Amino acid sequence: MNSISDILHQRKTIRKYSAKKLNDNLLYDLLKKGCRASTTGNMQIYSVIITRDADMKKDLLPLHFNQEMVIKAPVLLTFCADFNRFNRWCRLNNAEPGYDNFLSFFTAATDALLVAQTVCIAAESEGLGICYLGTTTYMADKIIEVLELPPGVVPVTAVTLGWPDEDPEQPDRLPLDAIIHSEVYRDYSEKDIEAFYREKEGRKDSRTFIEENNKSTLAQVFTDVRYKKDDNVYFSKVLIKVLQDQGFMNQ
Repeated sequence: MNSISDILHQRKTIRKYSAKKLNDNLLYDLLKKGCRASTTGNMQIYSVIITRDADMKKDLLPLHFNQEMVIKAPVLLTFCADFNRFNRWCRLNNAEPGYDNFLSFFTAATDALLVAQTVCIAAESEGLGICYLGTTTYMADKIIEVLELPPGVVPVTAVTLGWPDEDPEQPDRLPLDAIIHSEVYRDYSEKDIEAFYREKEGRKDSRTFIEENNKSTLAQVFTDVRYKKDDNVYFSKVLIKVLQDQGFMNQ
């Protein structure tokens, strides 16, 4: 087992996995550790769906934009904001829940993401690799159908998990000065912004990205190709409807 400090300093996303299986004892140990994450009011308003079955993975594959790691990784974990279980417990005990609102979804989503990250750190400490799938919220409506999620349950992220079959270069990060503010938020000058992003813009892979997408700046790759406004607006509407359908926008 690697030290947590080393893992956090050296971590990187893994998208290629070996055929080696992940045994249940290790998987459930990771999930048990994940459930020790901080949780609002000790309510544990989350659930985790384990997908191992090849046919289920094939059903989920197009919903994750056909990213091959969905079927190649031995395990796919879908982390859900879940008030279904807690609401039912309340009603069984003569208590009327008031969690059919956006704040409650946000609270449960935060809980679920804390569990997800704790599981990921625990997994990496065992030598496993992970990759978050941002497509989960884009296609939440379809994922709900495949995973048969009842009202009160919304998928907020998914993670592929398995033994690494690659050793990619560690991705860049902005300097700490770009992220940390002391006491109050200190807004940035144009000179600050240019300095903070200079290293990222100068990387060989960034320049390749710009050329491949026929853009003049790296920022344009993000705004015009990877995370376009039209897509953000469309998937925002999809997610809002999901929250309505799953009972989180009633008040």
